[in-house]
Amino acid sequence: MSAPTNSPLPFHLLPDTATVDDHGRLSIGGCDVADLAERHGTPLFVYDEAHIRARCREAVSVLGDGATYASKAFLCRAVARLVHEEGMRIDVATGGELQVVLAAGVPAERTVLHGNNKSLDELRLALTAGVGRIVVDSDDELDRIESLVASGLPVPRVLLRINPGIEVHTHEHVRTGNLDSKFGFPLPTGQADDALARARASAAVDLVGLHMHIGSQVFSVDNFLEGLRAVAPFVVDADLPELVVGGGLGVAYVEGEAAPTITEWVTAVVDGCRAAGITAEIGVEPGRAVVGAAAVTLYTVGTVKFIPGVRTYVSVDGGMSDNPRPVLYGSGYETFLPRAATSRREMPIRLVGKHCESGDLLVREGRVPADLAVGDVIATPVTGAYGHSMGSNYNKVLRPAVVFVSGGVDRLVVRRETVEDLLATDVG
Repeated sequence: MSAPTNSPLPFHLLPDTATVDDHGRLSIGGCDVADLAERHGTPLFVYDEAHIRARCREAVSVLGDGATYASKAFLCRAVARLVHEEGMRIDVATGGELQVVLAAGVPAERTVLHGNNKSLDELRLALTAGVGRIVVDSDDELDRIESLVASGLPVPRVLLRINPGIEVHTHEHVRTGNLDSKFGFPLPTGQADDALARARASAAVDLVGLHMHIGSQVFSVDNFLEGLRAVAPFVVDADLPELVVGGGLGVAYVEGEAAPTITEWVTAVVDGCRAAGITAEIGVEPGRAVVGAAAVTLYTVGTVKFIPGVRTYVSVDGGMSDNPRPVLYGSGYETFLPRAATSRREMPIRLVGKHCESGDLLVREGRVPADLAVGDVIATPVTGAYGHSMGSNYNKVLRPAVVFVSGGVDRLVVRRETVEDLLATDVG
């Protein structure tokens, strides 16, 4: 849901270093946003490097080595190096993500491998490289690890992913701790107990802890505490040195939303663990909370179509290929013009993409200044998580570029795709 009034854009949704000059023009990281669009083209992801570093430092300050960045939120070599420099471990969900992190120069022992269906090749890569932890999700995965260790590969340190069997107040597609889920060993069915016994008895794994994750875009700390209460007796009885409570902390996307800070969330979780008698070292895996609000996405308006008595459609040069979240989850965003960031947004619009789908929408109920025109740069804030990383080439649209900005300098960290890139794997 977008802003119910014609108010200016709520500035708390912008990256930390966002400023506006006397003419209403927005800058991030000391760089004029409209100028960035002109020089790099659109669609364009603009990330505030200082914002990311600040969230990393916050996580490390409250949890030390237990702070791990969930790289599925956004991953490229530049962000992997950045979060590593700031002291966070990095979790990856596939062999591809692991390869990117390793290519960034991050030591393998600073990585954690997740995934509900790790292939034999992915596990072989992890064991060969020496990843710091593997979060084991199934008996089949234990079978694969045992076969690899039997072939001569080193014994990995592992955590067992436990499914607490609870539901949280978030979209059904991002609930991961309910019983009816593909993730983890279910606690209510006794399968978690069986997995714990098997892992303890196996010479092929070094069992160091447990892992749980209840879901994503969760605003209520109480939901995390509910999950902890569900698993606490199991965790206490297991008496293992590590417990990772996952990530999932939400961020505000639209006016009227609010979310706990990383500090508030971690403090509540650690206090909840101690109150429940859990003495293990606690770990967390924020992703969205680190990078979500660090970026804005810039588009160029190509068509403004007013349908009397219905609505105004504003079509841009991107869409569901660079941000599928509105289509997948019904996610809401705000809209604004970087050339007039403080102007009142009195004109209601529906911001849509260029794809051949009626459902290709970016913002269902957006608002912009009434002087919006074809050729304008229009922006959506809080697009740093799960936009670029979930993007596609649908309709053979080229994936956008990504720039980092800091101290008045912009640097290209992911170049825009080319037609040559599209054709490179098309060998037919």
